[in-house]
Parts: sequence; C-alpha cells; structure tokens
Amino acid sequence: MVRRLILAAFSVSLTVPALAQTTDAGADRSLSPSLAAVARSMHATIRRNIAEAAETMSAEDYAFKPTPQVRSFGEVLGHIANANFFFCAQAKGMSSPSTTNLERVTEKAALVKALLDSLAYCDTVYETTTDSNFNQPATIAGLGNKPTQTIRGAVLMFNTTHNNEHYGNIVVYMRLKGHVPPSTALTQQPKK
Repeated sequence: MVRRLILAAFSVSLTVPALAQTTDAGADRSLSPSLAAVARSMHATIRRNIAEAAETMSAEDYAFKPTPQVRSFGEVLGHIANANFFFCAQAKGMSSPSTTNLERVTEKAALVKALLDSLAYCDTVYETTTDSNFNQPATIAGLGNKPTQTIRGAVLMFNTTHNNEHYGNIVVYMRLKGHVPPSTALTQQPKK
C-alpha cells in the first residue's frame, strides 16, 4: 500500500513538468487522474520531440560532440533507442528485441530508423498499458544486472524520465549547432 501511495505521489509530481513540456492540446491528458493516461501522454510528447530532433539535425552533425568526453549526437540517439527497447521490453516482461548496440551506429538514416523503431515498439507498450495493468509486477535488471522487482508503470515512467533527460542533451547539441529544438519550435508556431 505504501509503495502504491509513493508511486502515485511520484506520478502526480511528474504531471507539472509534463504539462510544461506539453506544448500542444495534450495538457488535459497529462493532468488525467489515470496514471496510464499520464504515462501515454508524457511518452507521446517526448517521443515527438526526440523523433523531430533526429530528423532535423544534419548527417554531418551526428558526429558532433560539445566536448570530447561526452557522447556524440548520434551516440545519444543510439543510447535512447537502446534504452527504449530495453525498458519497454522489461515492462512487457520480455527481452529486448534489439540485438545491436545502437550507440555504435554512425549513419544518420540507420540511426533514425533504429530510433523510430524503438519508439514504435514503446508505443505499443504504452498504448496497451491501462489502469488495470499499470501496477502489474515487473522484474527489471537493476544495478549490476541484479533482478529487481517493480511494476510495469514504474518502468514506463523511468523510460520517459530517461528520454527527457537525454532530450535535454539533445537541446544543447541542437542549439550549439544553430538549430531550434522541436519543443521550442512548437511553442513559436502561430496560434490557430
């Protein structure tokens, strides 16, 4: 019971930042009393931003690193794709369908395809998550690959949080290369 209460409080606390990032008509879904609906809405927003960023950046800029110590733009996208496959498979109680380390892929077209495939894979998991199965037990590979018990919804919320964290990296990379990030571009469109 305490675990569910903590999860509910955590999920509700995510709705305010989600609302701030929901720059379209999805704000009502981000504030839904349904945790599954909140998870779907948050995924839809970050998924759009990451996919559009991947398309916007030039092929040459996929090798760009702000400093030598960090991942290139392409490596960040590969990392996101790897994590999408990993977390969404874990939420389904399955192994990742991807057997390639996508951080090592360097060609833009191949990376965009892998990223979009990972997002589409996650779409099906988020879309089939309901309030009934949100608290379904899930086992994930925790620290040191130690099996850790959690729930399906927590895995999906972690995936969305992870994607938001790396979208922050993407925004910096795009701005350093003179591009307007998708989330900003959307807010700058004329109101209809």
